[in-house]
Amino acid sequence: MRAYREILSIPGALKFCAAGLLARSGGAMMGLGIVLMVSSLYGSYGLAGALVAANAVSWALGTAVLSNLVDRYGQRRVMYPATVVSAATLTVLVVLAVLQLPAWTLFAPAIVSGATGGSPGALVRARWTHVTSDPTQLHAAFSLESTLDELTFVVGPVLATALSTGVHPAAGLVAPVVLSLIGARLFYSQRSTEPPVAPAPEPGEARPAALRRFILLTPGVAAVVAVNLLIGCVFGAIDVSVVAATTDWGVRSASGIVLAVFSAASGAAGLFYGARHWHSPLHGRFVVGVVALFVSTVGLFVASSVLLLTGVGVLVGLTVAPTLINGNTLIGRLVLRERLTEGLAWMGTGIGIGAATGSSLAGGLIDGHGYAVGFATVTAFAALAAVIALASWASVRRAEGLVAATDAPDSDRDTVFE
Repeated sequence: MRAYREILSIPGALKFCAAGLLARSGGAMMGLGIVLMVSSLYGSYGLAGALVAANAVSWALGTAVLSNLVDRYGQRRVMYPATVVSAATLTVLVVLAVLQLPAWTLFAPAIVSGATGGSPGALVRARWTHVTSDPTQLHAAFSLESTLDELTFVVGPVLATALSTGVHPAAGLVAPVVLSLIGARLFYSQRSTEPPVAPAPEPGEARPAALRRFILLTPGVAAVVAVNLLIGCVFGAIDVSVVAATTDWGVRSASGIVLAVFSAASGAAGLFYGARHWHSPLHGRFVVGVVALFVSTVGLFVASSVLLLTGVGVLVGLTVAPTLINGNTLIGRLVLRERLTEGLAWMGTGIGIGAATGSSLAGGLIDGHGYAVGFATVTAFAALAAVIALASWASVRRAEGLVAATDAPDSDRDTVFE
């Protein structure tokens, strides 16, 4: 734990880390909150999955745009007003659902809320790269953030389920509104740790080619983001499948607890992973983690009770956080510092689009064939992620080596990650 105490003692680090945790904690309740609300009020997992997909895709695409603006104009200037808009439109979604207006009316607020939500997790990680350039400290910081991400998915599903089943079906979406507004106020008010914006080019001066290039065309980046997208598919499909399975077993209220156990195992693995300094190649660890995720999801085929499902969830969870840590660290090695927020946000974008795809596809299949097909969908997504990770292993390794060789005279960037 010494590594974590060391990074949290950096001036301002504890404050922005805590505020960032609060700012993104509501995001862990969104998907499940929508599923619980819509499936209860409208009686359709397909509609619930479609709304989650609309929200997640718009969030993913909006985050890509917002992150580019953040790198150019600053975190507070871009994201504080965007968060207010996101919270307001999420409130509209809740009101429309409670009034049980036609299903089509729910999509516009779901889309706007997602598009303006942004990625607080990427902004927190960008602050860590600003306050420290020590490779060991940054490894610990990224590991801590991944663990805190998982913490939100431990508390979030339980809270969303408790509010939705114990108070009102829509109550699980009220908490994200409150949390995002309070978190944004605390996080964006901390100006001393906000990364500086990239300097604007002089009149008549063109931006460097590396800054103008679409970031997914940066060697190695597309493969890592694609794997992250499929991991997001796993997350989205699991959310809907767990709710459907526990409902079929007559214990719907246990869905939040099961998902919380998934995330608790992931958080514990991330905390352990970040406390160690690893000497094996980063790209190799990334591939091993993705393959391990696939292998663990095979256990879903024997999950016929809450107890068995929870046990499989632990195995799945143990592979998640270390894999996400490695993916984010790889992105940090592959992109320019001036585009770090954008690169990290594309990782979140991949997760968002994947979650949308996974929840939508799994929701439709579950409506027609039952929860078992939903679990099969989870495994299929994980298998495809493993295939892409293995197929791109050599190209990502070459890209990482090329960046290291190019930046060798200027060790500042090369040593930022691990």
